[in-house]
Amino acid sequence: MFEFINISIADVVDVLLVAIIIYQLFRMLRGTAAFSVFLAIISLYFLNLLMLVLKMKLMSNILSQILGVGMVAIIIIFQQEIRRYLLHFGNAISAKMSHHVMLRQLFNTNSSRIKKSSIDEISMACKSMSNTRTGALIILTHSASIDFVIETGDIIDAAIHRRLIENLFFKNSPLHDGAMVIASDRIIAARCTLPIIENPDIPPQFGLRHRAAVSITKDTDADAIVVSEETGNISFVTNGELNICTSISQLRLYIENAYRK
Repeated sequence: MFEFINISIADVVDVLLVAIIIYQLFRMLRGTAAFSVFLAIISLYFLNLLMLVLKMKLMSNILSQILGVGMVAIIIIFQQEIRRYLLHFGNAISAKMSHHVMLRQLFNTNSSRIKKSSIDEISMACKSMSNTRTGALIILTHSASIDFVIETGDIIDAAIHRRLIENLFFKNSPLHDGAMVIASDRIIAARCTLPIIENPDIPPQFGLRHRAAVSITKDTDADAIVVSEETGNISFVTNGELNICTSISQLRLYIENAYRK
């Protein structure tokens, strides 16, 4: 009865790979505004397959044209999600390479290191800004490049010092709005704009700084420090998780552990 069906191992692998990709896209887009568009595209694609099986050539041609022309629109609509997926994929490869000595040397995937004195300067600056309730967002980079963030701000390229950090985030400073990026034991840039993803899990009391910190630490292997302007609380954000620091010693420990990974 089913003699016309000829399934090879390659066909099974092909179906499994497509299923994995669709599942990953489903997880990535779930809860976002683009999820409905994603479901519509998948529905149109399977409808087109059904038309091919039923040999309904006119409908199949129409759906094929819609899907073909729609690829450009898909890239535009899903540009944030596509970039996020590629960043996750690249960071996963980079993390694996960083554990291999030869690959680490070949591709230079060493995490940027930071001096103990610089950690002290960052911690003391955050303590001072917490006391004065000065809002701040500091990004600590590792192996993954965040040039797409640095390019949105102003290049500083200065040594890490508490007074400089406090002055940059001072309310009347022209560079206070946005994020500061620290890499290779230097303050690289300030007034940087970060992408913000829709995340229903973030409590409503957290503002744009916290949401931006969660977004960048999910998209890359960077960590973030947030000083709340409303409460003065200091948060350390890693892998999209917010950790409230109850003391400066705890903040210092978070930073030290971040540069050990």
